[in-house]
Amino acid sequence: MNEVNESEQEQILFWQQGAIGFIRLNRPKALNALTHEMIFDIQKTLINWAKDISIEAVIIDGAGEKAFCAGGDIVKLYNNSPTNAKQGQQYWYDEYQLNALIANYAKPYIAIMDGITMGGGVGISAHGSHRIVTEKTMLAMPEVGIGFLPDVGGTYLLSRSPGKVGLYLGMSGARMGAADAIYAGFDDNYIASDRLEDFANEMINGASPKEAIKAFSTAPEEGALKNLQSKINLAFGKDTVLEIVSQLEKMSENGDEWAIKTLKAIRRSCPLSVAAAFAAINNAKNLSLIECLQAEYRFAHKALLGTEFYEGVRAAVIDKDRKPKWQPATLEQVTPEMVRDILAPLGKDEWQQEI
Repeated sequence: MNEVNESEQEQILFWQQGAIGFIRLNRPKALNALTHEMIFDIQKTLINWAKDISIEAVIIDGAGEKAFCAGGDIVKLYNNSPTNAKQGQQYWYDEYQLNALIANYAKPYIAIMDGITMGGGVGISAHGSHRIVTEKTMLAMPEVGIGFLPDVGGTYLLSRSPGKVGLYLGMSGARMGAADAIYAGFDDNYIASDRLEDFANEMINGASPKEAIKAFSTAPEEGALKNLQSKINLAFGKDTVLEIVSQLEKMSENGDEWAIKTLKAIRRSCPLSVAAAFAAINNAKNLSLIECLQAEYRFAHKALLGTEFYEGVRAAVIDKDRKPKWQPATLEQVTPEMVRDILAPLGKDEWQQEI
């Protein structure tokens, strides 16, 4: 797509061509991770553009070759530490406001997930009206690996994936390519990366999103999830996390490579996060997106007052030793009371949609 003459120091770029408003995340060295300032800037711009009759649709993408958006700026949240939890809590509070705004946006919102799309990146794309993946898309909700929970409306999306696919993705942090992201309900259409500029120009020249997508979308290469559906349903169609683990162990003993890999991913993730993800995704089936965001914020708010999130970020991003010391250390030590407490309402601190 067309570049604009903007300073490389700007974290995010906004411009208009024809009747299209463009948003470009502009932190390629940081994989376009979302800062608090970027969240406010996107929110403010979307509100203004909703009222601007000269803009008929919005396209959002990311700068660089690697990522659309790898998530929130967790290093900054880590550096704030538990002594300044309120700043991090406010970050998530405001981020979820943006997610809700996008989901209910009055104009077509076209998200192009060309590259890594994780966590917060999913929140500013997968709730849009038109969601596009490419051959470079790598989408995941890997929060359980850093002592967190699939959020930004992730529990809403995961709860509506086919069969037990959402539980598998949310509890293991498994990665999806283009076809799998579409199958799981996170995306709608596939357009090859080298056709994205022409796609945008088609809309600049007056085509509707539906017309432009029809002209440029094709079928992606086959993914893995559809063929794994029966295995996923067998393993994750249980009443408890420990029953899921037991089933994966049985399948692993028979040499099932998918089960071996999945079991390993779950076992190395934060036990409390895995158990909370199981509960939250199951609960989300009967909740609206707004109610899911509220439920996710309960975990987020409390995570910044505890230890697991900081330990997860330390092991994965700060020290990079990949050896987190979780408390509790195993799934067997996680009690129903622990899960209930971390997902319990916050009283006066509850998240509420404000925009």
